[in-house]
Order: sequence, then C-alpha cells, then structure tokens
Amino acid sequence: MRILVLGASGNVGSEVVAAGLEAGLQVRAVARHLPADAGGAEWVIGDLNDAASLYDALSDVDLVFTLAGYGGLADTLRRAKETGVRRVVLLSSSSAPTGRTGNAVAKYHIESEGLVRESGLPWTFLQPNTFMTNTLEWAPQLAEGDTVTDAFGAVAISTVDPRDVGAVAIRTATDEAHAGRAHRLSGPEALRPADRLAILGAVLGRDLRFVPKSDEQAHADMIAAMPPEYVEAFFEFFADGLIDETTVQPAVEEILGRPAAPFRDWAERHRQAFS
Repeated sequence: MRILVLGASGNVGSEVVAAGLEAGLQVRAVARHLPADAGGAEWVIGDLNDAASLYDALSDVDLVFTLAGYGGLADTLRRAKETGVRRVVLLSSSSAPTGRTGNAVAKYHIESEGLVRESGLPWTFLQPNTFMTNTLEWAPQLAEGDTVTDAFGAVAISTVDPRDVGAVAIRTATDEAHAGRAHRLSGPEALRPADRLAILGAVLGRDLRFVPKSDEQAHADMIAAMPPEYVEAFFEFFADGLIDETTVQPAVEEILGRPAAPFRDWAERHRQAFS
C-alpha cells in the first residue's frame, strides 16, 4: 500500500512520513525541496498551490495525506479521485468545528474540509490542538537569556505532539473504521505557557522565567509578524475563547492504544534546539 504525503517536510508531514515507513507502507513524499537523506521514502518535488506539479505523484497511490488551505486542493482531489485513491486524510484544525467562517484561520480549514467532502473521496479529518513544536519559537529568547515573554499567558492548552498526529494519520488512513470521521486531537495535559517553560527548564537544567505579554503588546507584536486578519483570528481563539484547546481529548489514546505523549517527552527529544 502506498501513501502520498503532501507537505512532507513540515512538522506534521515529516512525522506522517516516519509513521508510514514504520508501519511498512510505501511512502511517496512531496516537498518543495528534496532532503539530503531520503530515509526510505520516495521524495518528489511539488507545490501544493500548483496541482499540476502533483499529478505524476498521484499515480499508483492508495492513500493521500494533505494539508488545508492550499490553492491547488480542489484540483488535487479531483485528480486523486481519477487515479483511484481510496482515502484522503486532511490535516485540519481545532477551529474547524466552530463553523466560524468570519475567522480567517477557521475559514480556510472549514473550506478545505468542504472541498474534501465534495470530492467524493472517502475521508478522515484530523483537528489537532496547538502543536508542541510551537514552543520552538522560544528558542531565540532562550539563546539570549533565561526569560521568555509570550502572549495568552493565562490560557492552558493541551498541546499535541506532531509525532502523535503523524501516527494517528497513518492509523486512520489504513483503518476503514475511521472513514467519514473527524477526530479532535490533543495532548494529555493542559498547560499554561509558564507550565511548559518550567518543564522545559527542568529538562535543560535551567531556572527559566515566564513573563506574560499584555494583550496590547501581544497584539502589536503579532501585527508586525503576520496579516492582521490572522492576528484577529488568534485573539478570537485564545482571548475571546472561540475554541477550547484546554480540554484533553481522548482520540489519540483511543486510536493508538497508548496515552498521548506528554510535553516533557517532546522537550527531551528537542532539547538541542534550546541549547
């Protein structure tokens, strides 16, 4: 059985590749640049915004893992159906169940789910919480000292390990019981940023301090880094409470038959990024 992994060099896509190989699947991985080490996968250059660049990669494929929000998605799905793909697993978001198309981030996930439903292909949606890998954004601050400042300091989130998301993607892609289902994914514990930083400090052997940004400062910093509509989307999520990423979801454990990985495990694996 062969799976095509689109966005294969990303935080989740790379874990889907690894999980697919571990499960004994033939893995065809698409990225904009080829890696130095293929790692057992067949790597292909392609662009998710350019469906034509993916046509050849879709031949002789049973399963497809894809990301949301790309311009070529509808055409890619059409081609996938023509070539006999048996299941599409879409990496969506915790924001999709809100149905809030007025929110820029929720909108592109909702629309992507709609395109997959309309494609006529069997599908599974993964709707994860914030990824543990977002913690890597603290690395530059920790290279300069022992203090981290960040937004939404009072919000506890059960962040999810992308490695678990990758494993869930492969398990749901290869099990007919998950066809037509959407799974909300989380980690096993709800942690505020200060809690995550304390765990990271223990792993690194450093006494780290978290200083929350005011909403005003966070808004100004985010406006300097991303489009305004995305800034408003994240404030609606975490300041206004549009989404619930605090509640621990059972899906990872139910699907994989083991507990979701805690943040400390992720921190141990990535400690070099903060050293």
